[in-house]
Amino acid sequence: MTRPGDPSELTQHPGATGLAGVPSHHPSSPPGPERRRLRGGAPIQIGLLGCGTVGGGVLRLLADKADHLAARAGVPLVVRRIAVRDLDRQRVPECDPALLTTDTEAVVTDPDIDLIVEVMGGEEPALDLLSRAMEHGKGVVTANKLLLAAHGPALLARAVERRVDLAFEGAAGGGIPIVRNLRESFASDRVERIVAILNGTCNYILTRMREAGVSFPTALAEAQELGYAEADPTLDVDGHDAAHKLVVLAMLAFGARVADAEVSVEGIRDLEEIDFRHADRFGYAVKHLAIGCERGNVVELRVHPTLIPKRSVLANVSGVLNAVLVEGRALGPSLVYGRGAGDLPTAVSVVADIVDVARSIASGVAGMQTRGIALTDRPLLPLADIESRYYLRFTVADRPGVMGRLAGALGEAGVSIEHIVQEGEPQPGDTAVDVVMITRRAREGAIRSALDVIARASVLQRPPRLLRIEGV
Repeated sequence: MTRPGDPSELTQHPGATGLAGVPSHHPSSPPGPERRRLRGGAPIQIGLLGCGTVGGGVLRLLADKADHLAARAGVPLVVRRIAVRDLDRQRVPECDPALLTTDTEAVVTDPDIDLIVEVMGGEEPALDLLSRAMEHGKGVVTANKLLLAAHGPALLARAVERRVDLAFEGAAGGGIPIVRNLRESFASDRVERIVAILNGTCNYILTRMREAGVSFPTALAEAQELGYAEADPTLDVDGHDAAHKLVVLAMLAFGARVADAEVSVEGIRDLEEIDFRHADRFGYAVKHLAIGCERGNVVELRVHPTLIPKRSVLANVSGVLNAVLVEGRALGPSLVYGRGAGDLPTAVSVVADIVDVARSIASGVAGMQTRGIALTDRPLLPLADIESRYYLRFTVADRPGVMGRLAGALGEAGVSIEHIVQEGEPQPGDTAVDVVMITRRAREGAIRSALDVIARASVLQRPPRLLRIEGV
């Protein structure tokens, strides 16, 4: 999907350092946000880093709803400076050219700016700039999922140390208010599971493959033509965008400090029309899901295409919509869904964060929301240890005994078969047929062990297709 704002090649002053390189108390840094507290209704001054798609949406909302937002925040909200890479690029009408600068350092260190809003994207220079902003006692709002997945715990720790807020509703789910729900509404409950559709590009492609019977390349081309997919869709269709968001949600849902690189991630490139036909035959829809589960001493995080019952709510979240299903121990299941990307949906979340942080600063309680987020190191459950039902598709040589060898290998690994189907009869001259199996619940390690045995049996015409089945 379309990502926030300008590229990260913006001017920085010599000597600027990343998060690890910023000392706990800069000699030249102010003591914190106390100097801006309780100022009798003086406006909150905002510095904006990036003014692309999402940044433009933020400016539009701040201008269109200025009176309403001032009433909600308790003080007026004023954009003081906007850092961009290209001063000459055409921008939304609400962007005042007099506020533009390429000097990011001047924005994050401006003593008159109270709040930094980062919609640049990428790890650097965003990491360094937000670190320095907090060092100078400024609240921070960001929609940068990549940055938070890689450095969220360190940034949260710095925010707590400097007694400022770090707000990031727009970083997971675009306009869906899931971060605020997990941080506040579930404070009295214990989240046991998250099952989410977190990438609109994948969801649109899978919707088209299911409804129109088109191939992945055709559906991707349609998405690109409509602006639902990037020219380079790798981050989306290979699952990494959803994984970044899942890591952010896991911080709030499970208090988990995990490395994003450790999350098991699979994309949707290898799905074929035959998989959708068989899924429908067995009563399932194919969705690209981000799944997180509380497992005692460990946490389970994985992102992959999944078969879910056609009657489920998530199965009917179509097109570019996103959805997050949260299961609490006391509350049970609850669902939020809506547009997960784009200028105004993401800007809605960013501006809501601006209002929250501005209200905290004006009320003299800056940093209070961030101090409520507690993280601990949580090991991830190995993929081999997860348990699920499985859809397995084999393209095999059409000769006697093959079906028995497939079933035998699975049986020897302790995997029971619930359904088995052979797709039609081979055409003249065709030596291969597709065999589809639905297993009963089994450990993934056992499934993989059986697939290794089958691979050595020289009966497969191509690698097998494995899809997990989730009950939601």
